[in-house]
Amino acid sequence: MIPFLHIGWLVIPTFGLCVAAALLAAFFLLRADMRRRGIAADVESLVALPALAGIAGAKLYHVLESPREFFAHPAALLFSQFGFAWFGGLIAGTGVFFLLARRIARANTAAGRPTPLLEILDAGSPAVALGYGIGRIGCLLSGDGDYGIPTSLPWGMSFPHGLVPTTQRVQPTPIYELIVACLIAWWLWRLGGRTMAAAKEKGIVFAEYLVWTGVARFLVEFIRINPRSFFGLTNAQAASAVSIIAGAALWWRIARR
Repeated sequence: MIPFLHIGWLVIPTFGLCVAAALLAAFFLLRADMRRRGIAADVESLVALPALAGIAGAKLYHVLESPREFFAHPAALLFSQFGFAWFGGLIAGTGVFFLLARRIARANTAAGRPTPLLEILDAGSPAVALGYGIGRIGCLLSGDGDYGIPTSLPWGMSFPHGLVPTTQRVQPTPIYELIVACLIAWWLWRLGGRTMAAAKEKGIVFAEYLVWTGVARFLVEFIRINPRSFFGLTNAQAASAVSIIAGAALWWRIARR
């Protein structure tokens, strides 16, 4: 594993590089979807601001999971380049994206181009799925503990030099998530084109994004090493269950129309 790249005096975390690559890929895919839908938007802000909010939310959620340790060393934990919780990033990033999408919808409608909020959420869904998958490469390269349980499968991997080292051969769950996320992004892109051509109700793509990403994350958690909380589920599984229910409810409401 390569947690850091050393170029002379410069030390670059590979996780940070992969996050940057994920944002770049999400930007180009979102811009392409906005263009084919004819939506005028500041795509740079629509990617950058939710990303910054997601990073801040992930860090804040992580440090607040252990309040005693946080109050003992607040500065060290807040400004450490390690320790991010997916659940906190999901809440903060989604919230900011929703607020920006609502503003864009209002601006387009006022300019004579009626744009439902759900259509912007549709456009953002493939980009978010792809960005999430690419970001998981950073977890693999850094060996930050997002790997799975021990396994005897031939593709099992060990992380002796990772940030959270292990010499056991474990499930390379970041690779699973990368593959599934790319498949979800591909499916949502194609679904978006079909719903546009058929002039169907907006929101179908976003609804399926909530369902499929929720299912994928819920299942992979069974072979992850994350601690369990209530009902024997991890925090990520609880968030995934909410995502699945919300997506199914939105899909049902659109189908009834």
